[in-house]
Amino acid sequence: MHLTTALDVLTEAELLDHADEVARMQRECEAQVLRIALQVAILHAPDRIDPAVGSLPGRERIRRFGGVGTPDVSEFAAAALGARIGISTGSAHSLMADALDLVIRLPQLWRRVEALEVKASYARFVARRTRDLTVEQASYVDERAAESADGRIPWSRFEDLVTGLVVASDPEAAHREERANAARQVARPTRSTESGMRGFFVRAPFPVVALLDARVQWIADILEALGDTDDLEARRVKAIAVLASPHEAVALIEAFIAWRDRPECPADDRHGHGRTGDRPAVDWSRLLPTVTLHVHTYAGPEPTSAARVEGHGPVTEEWVRRHLGPHARFTVKPALDLAGQAPVDAYEIPDRHRQAVHLMTPADTFPWGVSTSRTQQIDHTVPFRRAGPPGQSSVGNYGPMTGFHHRIKTHGGWQVRQPFPGLYVWRDPHGATYLVDHSGTRRVPTGSSRSPAEEQLARALFTLAA
Repeated sequence: MHLTTALDVLTEAELLDHADEVARMQRECEAQVLRIALQVAILHAPDRIDPAVGSLPGRERIRRFGGVGTPDVSEFAAAALGARIGISTGSAHSLMADALDLVIRLPQLWRRVEALEVKASYARFVARRTRDLTVEQASYVDERAAESADGRIPWSRFEDLVTGLVVASDPEAAHREERANAARQVARPTRSTESGMRGFFVRAPFPVVALLDARVQWIADILEALGDTDDLEARRVKAIAVLASPHEAVALIEAFIAWRDRPECPADDRHGHGRTGDRPAVDWSRLLPTVTLHVHTYAGPEPTSAARVEGHGPVTEEWVRRHLGPHARFTVKPALDLAGQAPVDAYEIPDRHRQAVHLMTPADTFPWGVSTSRTQQIDHTVPFRRAGPPGQSSVGNYGPMTGFHHRIKTHGGWQVRQPFPGLYVWRDPHGATYLVDHSGTRRVPTGSSRSPAEEQLARALFTLAA
């Protein structure tokens, strides 16, 4: 039976047998990807780099990707591998590190991966959790985790098993890690957003969290007593907004206590136990701090209801009206003429150019780049020359990149062209071609796999200058 088998002609038993076959092929492919990652690491041994050249600023250096006992690797190795298999450079680096650890430090797990008895995801989890252990400690975990790594226990139990083995392999290190963790306290907004909502993560000693929980509940109860009809969780969110403005929170608490502790209402009060005087009111406009949000709305021949909040993600225009409208002061700016920015002769990039580049190309332009930070380096696609022609710094000759990808572009043998502003054509050191624009990365087929149209496109977009 082949993968191209028409599924609608199979009986249920045949369909399930086919699922077995596909699952086995998937494990074979995952194991082969790990072998490829290992071999790429071997090919990028330290002797590829001239020590005299590697010591120069920005040049490729030697790094240890895996744990103790694994060989060093030249650091740009992950870039071409990641691009070929459609993942980021960082993910390819992790893949190579896991492959090195499995083969050298976790041989029992690796044997089971090659025998298709253990999924690559289970084995790679062990590799990551044992990376900071010694060779002997990693071997301790390997011997005891290999048997259960074949999926016989649920993933959550397997995580607990491996974590326990890591602790048992070096209790003193685990104790040091606990002490270090106690110092790694966090209070930050989460990166994930969903339908206009976002989280805030607090990692702190238990008494601090308990105190915060009690204060949030107290303010939520005060809001209910003052007539707030929202449910408990919504009131707890409001309570955090109150606590985030300490002066207003103190004023609200004092006003509530003064109102609560007034003499009881006269006997003819319809409830018989109400309080005299008006209830304190919460002025939400005074509680909300001044922040700046960049909200992009879209206008064109086809109407749309979508908007984008930088650092948050896509939302509907209704969300903007409902959540920002009552509280925000809007500064409406006209659409920036991205293509009409006058070029400059200096190497330094004007702010208006940076804004245009960010709007046109919000993400790292390296194939499968993930960074969307406004603080990325802005690279000249065609390198700036001090004695070169005027107007070298212009929209259409810029590309935002992380510092690491900038170094790869400059010293790693990659080539890039920008035939149109915001469209980047990359070629890796081995001839693979990639198109990158605001919509993401696409691989341009090479060699015999190209259609005539794709071959013509590749040649047209990537004409190497003499």
